[in-house]
Amino acid sequence: MRYYLAFFCCIIYFDLFAQTGTSVRRLSEATLTYSVSIRTTNKEPRAADLMDGALNIVYLKGNMSRSDLNSSLGRQSTIVDSKTGNATVLKEYGEQRYLIQMTSAEWESSNEAYENVRYQYTGVTKQVAGYLCEQAIGTWGDQNTYVVFFTRALQPVNHEFQYLNRNLPGLALEYQAKVGNSELTYIATKVDFDPVPHTVFELPTSGYRIMTYQESKGSVKKN
Repeated sequence: MRYYLAFFCCIIYFDLFAQTGTSVRRLSEATLTYSVSIRTTNKEPRAADLMDGALNIVYLKGNMSRSDLNSSLGRQSTIVDSKTGNATVLKEYGEQRYLIQMTSAEWESSNEAYENVRYQYTGVTKQVAGYLCEQAIGTWGDQNTYVVFFTRALQPVNHEFQYLNRNLPGLALEYQAKVGNSELTYIATKVDFDPVPHTVFELPTSGYRIMTYQESKGSVKKN
């Protein structure tokens, strides 16, 4: 009797599993493509227009990640080694090219505001890039909030590529991020599981002005 009961429960479980079409995949290697739109209160909307329609392409391979934000302004890339915690930021805007090296402590410091994001799960769901996603409201710091849709079907091995979303129980496929007076919305359009070449994470050996994190902060203050 006990055997048949267990067997019956298994049948029910797998039937529900099949109906929802839900399966969980450890995301250790993939290429994620996000479209980027912008909403701004900036009095000079032309700067925002240059960012509207940008693409964010994220490459994941084991402990390595690379996030490229491509717009008509140029490209900014962030390469993170989650094993060491070190990060490198590449900025390419016209003829200006910078390579900013960051230690693990500096990388954490640059993302300090997002260290303790708290989530409220609303129960709202929708499909994004073919995946069932749940809505969550993230809160951090002085009552800063943002909306994110994430899927539990994809579980990133490396969470460093989206520091804002690193504590979610799954992969963020649509989310908001505030930059100054502007709000960027990222929406995933494609999840590709093809192998990612190691060359994607190689750093350039020439053509860039090399700066430390502290030097880059000073440069920003002067500009």
